[in-house]
Amino acid sequence: MSKLLHPKATAVWLVDNTTLTFKQIADFTGFHELEIQGIADGDVAVGVKGFDPVANNQLVQEEIDRAENDPLYKMKVKYNAAAVDEEKRRGPRYTPLSKRQDRPNSILWLVKFHPELADSQIAKLVGTTKPTIQSIRERTHWNIQNMQPIDPVALGLCKQSELDAAVAKAAKDMAKVMTDDERRKLVSTEQSLEMDDAEPRLPSNMEGLEGFSLSDPREDEEKKDDSDYLDADSFFNLPGGDDDEDEQP
Repeated sequence: MSKLLHPKATAVWLVDNTTLTFKQIADFTGFHELEIQGIADGDVAVGVKGFDPVANNQLVQEEIDRAENDPLYKMKVKYNAAAVDEEKRRGPRYTPLSKRQDRPNSILWLVKFHPELADSQIAKLVGTTKPTIQSIRERTHWNIQNMQPIDPVALGLCKQSELDAAVAKAAKDMAKVMTDDERRKLVSTEQSLEMDDAEPRLPSNMEGLEGFSLSDPREDEEKKDDSDYLDADSFFNLPGGDDDEDEQP
């Protein structure tokens, strides 16, 4: 489907030059009906010059005439063969020359307030390169001292819906990867205690007393068999012979 060029300026022109209802203009340009009413009241699009869709080959006069006669009729953008498959085109986002100097400031804003965004997501949002993003993350950019974080939506580098979608996707991807400590926090206290080693641990001020025993060592001595002790005579290496008797002269 062909896209409408300068929809707000087109809405201004239709408000000033036709008798279409606010709803018909809102449906054609993609704005809310209250915004069209604000344009008619002079509260919205102040200073915006009207853009003639008929003269710029986006709308035929017959569509306007039919819509003016039928308040329920919805106008259609004139078919443009050059706009076929326009939404399927892929490539880096084009940034106007007037806004390219503010692009590093928008990158700094995204890095500061949405650190969960990947470099590829930031590059897609504001139309930059990964080395530039990395230099701003590491604060090695040549102009980092003069940069100020500015919302890329406010600069017109991306839409709020695109930023919200990227942040939601990044948060969803982070939720899939959990550390062991994070998993342990998800279970109850009893289950967490069961994960610890079954062997009790001594306090730090009692380290080195693992081999300490409360039993009396004398009890162990009493349990020893008499065979464990050597005979007292065995300590004397007495030579074998006759009985000890005084020799008679």
